[in-house]
Amino acid sequence: MSAEIVNPRSDSDTDGDHEELFDPAFALHRGGKMAVQATVPVRDKDDLSLAYTPGVAKVCSAIAEQPELVHDYTWKSQVVAVVTDGSAVLGLGDIGPEASLPVMEGKAILFKQFGGVDAVPIALDCRGVDEIVDTVVRLAPSFGGVNLEDISAPRCFEIERKLQERVDIPVFHDDQHGTAVVTLAALRNAAKLTGRSLDSLRAVISGAGAAGVAITKILIEAGIGDVAVCDRKGVVSPDREDLTPVKRELAGFTNKAGLSGSLESALDGADVFIGVSGGTVPEAAVATMAPGAFIFAMANPTPEIHPDIAHKYAAVVATGRSDYPNQINNVLAFPGIFAGALQVRAARITEGMKLAAAEALAAVVADELSADKVIPSPFDERVAPAVTAAVAAAARAEGVARR
Repeated sequence: MSAEIVNPRSDSDTDGDHEELFDPAFALHRGGKMAVQATVPVRDKDDLSLAYTPGVAKVCSAIAEQPELVHDYTWKSQVVAVVTDGSAVLGLGDIGPEASLPVMEGKAILFKQFGGVDAVPIALDCRGVDEIVDTVVRLAPSFGGVNLEDISAPRCFEIERKLQERVDIPVFHDDQHGTAVVTLAALRNAAKLTGRSLDSLRAVISGAGAAGVAITKILIEAGIGDVAVCDRKGVVSPDREDLTPVKRELAGFTNKAGLSGSLESALDGADVFIGVSGGTVPEAAVATMAPGAFIFAMANPTPEIHPDIAHKYAAVVATGRSDYPNQINNVLAFPGIFAGALQVRAARITEGMKLAAAEALAAVVADELSADKVIPSPFDERVAPAVTAAVAAAARAEGVARR
C-alpha cells in the first residue's frame, strides 16, 4: 500500500490548509486499521467441504441440539463487540457514528495486541437508550462480550445497566470501568510508596460524568477514607437542588466530611486530586492540598493541573498523557479484563472482578515502585496475563464463571 496521502477534499475546495497531505496519521489510517483473517486453510475442495458445505452443517446441527457448543465451534467465546453511537468520542464530543469508526477500529486492535482478544467495531446510527439496547441484544448471539465505548453520560449508565439485564455475556463500559480500575491500581501503589493506606486518604474528584462516577464507586468499594465529587457547579452534595438522578445517588454515599461549595474549597487539606473533567485548577488551590498529596490530572491533552505545577506540591503525579510518567491508560485494563472473562465464559463483569484487576495491575510493579512508576507501562508484557488470571479467578470465586 502506498503511503501517499490523497486529499479527501475535491480539488475545487480551497478552504483550509490541506495539512492532511503531510500528516502521517492519515497515511496510517488509509483503508482502515483492520482486516479479517482466516484461521483455517481453504486450499482445495476437501478443505472447502469442511470449512463450508457440507461439513459445516454437522457443526450447525450439533450447536442447534446443544447451544453451549457455540463457544467451542465458533469464534463467539473470543470476540467482543466494540459498540458506540459516536456521541462522546475522545475530546471531540458528539461527532456521530461514522466519524467514530477510527477510534473503534483502534480499540479493536488494542484488544488484539494487548489481550489476544478479537473485537469488531460497531457504530450505531441511533441515540435512544432502548434503541441501542434492543439493537445490541439482537447482535449479542455473535459475541462473547460487549464493550460500550464513547457513549455520552448519563445515557451510558442506563444503557449498560439495561443491556446487562438482557444478555448473559459481559457488558463493560470502558470509559467508566477501565479508567476506574487503572486509577485505583495507581492510587494503591502511590499509597504504598508513601507508607499510607487507602482508608487514610481523602480524595476530590473533578468530574461527575462516566469516568468520575465509576472511579468514585470503585474507590469507595476499595475502602478509601472519603471522597467528594465535583461538577461545574462545585461539590455534589445533598443540599443541591440541581442534581441529576446519578449525581443524587452519588451525593448519598460520598462526602462524609459534608463539604459544599467549589472544587477549590474542597481541595483544602485533600490528600488526592483526580481530574477527569478538563478545565484548569488554579495553582493557589493546589497549594492548599495536604503535604505529600497525589495528583492524578487525567484530562488529555491538557491536564487540569500541569505536571510542572503538580510536582511542586505532590509526592506522586499521574496524567492521561503518554509523554509523562504514570500514564492512566485504559489499555492496561480492558484487554485483560475481557480476556479473563471470556476465558471462563463469565456471564457478567462484577465489582469483585474489577477490584481483582486493579490489585493485579498494581502488583505488577509492586517491587519497582518510585514516584515515576506507580503503574506499569502499557507495553509491559506482564500486565495482560496478570489481569487475565486475576479476573478469571475472581469470576470463579463469585459464581459467574461457566467453565
